[in-house]
Amino acid sequence: MKVEIYSDIACPWCYIGKRRFEQALAGFEGRADVEVVYRPYQLVPDASGTATPHRAWLAERFGPQSVAMDARVTELGRAEGITYDFDTALHVNTLLGHRLLHLALTEYGAAVQGVLKEGLLKAHFSDGVDLGDRARLTEIAVAAGLGRERVTEYLAGDEGAEDVRAQLAQARELGISAVPTFVFEGKWAVQGGQEAETFRKVLEQVAAETAAPVGAAAGAGACADDSCADGACAV
Repeated sequence: MKVEIYSDIACPWCYIGKRRFEQALAGFEGRADVEVVYRPYQLVPDASGTATPHRAWLAERFGPQSVAMDARVTELGRAEGITYDFDTALHVNTLLGHRLLHLALTEYGAAVQGVLKEGLLKAHFSDGVDLGDRARLTEIAVAAGLGRERVTEYLAGDEGAEDVRAQLAQARELGISAVPTFVFEGKWAVQGGQEAETFRKVLEQVAAETAAPVGAAAGAGACADDSCADGACAV
């Protein structure tokens, strides 16, 4: 089974969704046959390549409610083992990070890409790292298992940028307008950072629909906005 996760490095719900999906996958009988691939999405594609404080950017965009938004995500993240530090988080364009994720997938494989995704999310939300800084990105990539010389060469130019932009366009063509969005076998989708139990039921349902010899079909459901009740819906 192939699961493609459309998400942005700067999306706090993508971090929560990642953790919850991983929890569901760990308890799924057919987990050894599941390939997880991360696809790019940018919530703010026109964000500057120069980092600015997250708090100031969010307040400018959403006003006074931005404080409550961060507080809610921080509380929910804590339950998933995530430490959000929005006081040090920086708002910056995420294209460089998505290019690195593309490099990881194409040259090192899905498992390494997953490790890099975790590293980028932690760097952004917990450690206050500027993800527009090529030197810091290189260290994160190397820690995830990528070769230093290859990463340095890659980030020095525009390699991979065209491929990432094509994937961003494809996401729009698929109708994806919010993240995280989990696409199963290119056919069923679940939107939002759902509870682990919901993801588990979706995994079982998709396994049944594709005649995989594990689990049992979950009840059919429908996705709407940021919720999916015991099932999945077509892209």
